[in-house]
Amino acid sequence: MNQLHSRVAIVTGGALGIGRGIVEALLEAGASVQIADINKDAIDESVATLDNKHAGRIAGCRVDVTDKSQVQMMVSEAVKTFGRLDILVNNAWKGSGLARLEKLSDEQFQGAFDMAVMAAFWAMQAALPEFLRVGSGRIINMCSLNGVNAHMYSADYNTAKEGLRSLTRTAAREWAEHQVCCNIICPGAASDAYQRFAAANPENAAAMAKANPMGRIGDPLQDIAPVAVFLASDACRYVTGNTFFVDGGAHINGVHWAPKLRD
Repeated sequence: MNQLHSRVAIVTGGALGIGRGIVEALLEAGASVQIADINKDAIDESVATLDNKHAGRIAGCRVDVTDKSQVQMMVSEAVKTFGRLDILVNNAWKGSGLARLEKLSDEQFQGAFDMAVMAAFWAMQAALPEFLRVGSGRIINMCSLNGVNAHMYSADYNTAKEGLRSLTRTAAREWAEHQVCCNIICPGAASDAYQRFAAANPENAAAMAKANPMGRIGDPLQDIAPVAVFLASDACRYVTGNTFFVDGGAHINGVHWAPKLRD
């Protein structure tokens, strides 16, 4: 329960969904956590709820991760609040909807890249001096099976998440000598984005759940977050540059991703 005692984490997009599940699991493992999110109401609700059980170990920071100065401020605020930084989880995503590749605008495509790649890049750069100061660090970047399998109608999301995966692996190689472990989780869980997809495509969502080897879609807290805790812990000190498919085995034979679009 205390494998992360005295450690400090930042979780972007930490107020809802998978991010919120990771925040709760890190707190249960003994870490202090800064929830970084753009949704102030969700931050306030999360901090108020979690502070009842984890008083003094939870803080909120409203941040637009597509703004470099705000990302740098986010890291500075975490260190100012808790005195150090050990763990960075890049999870923030605003959602972009589904669209045929030929109909994607430059703004949509660039927006996905800014949210997934540039935001993590800035946060990783800002976090490294703090990792060097404490002698080690953990970076956990949330990617997607969508990108690995090149699912239809999400070329912006797929490309951005695969870019983030490459960035993570490169950082793993360059920063290994500093004992900074950088890993990737490709989750299969009922996140907010998945809930929106399922609401718009109920038949496809049902088919995906049925085809999953475990017969269900994962739970953010019970199924995804424990893997993040492992990657953040000393048990992971010799694990870096890896992609963890936490999806009930959906990656083995692929998933039935064929949403219907209105032209």
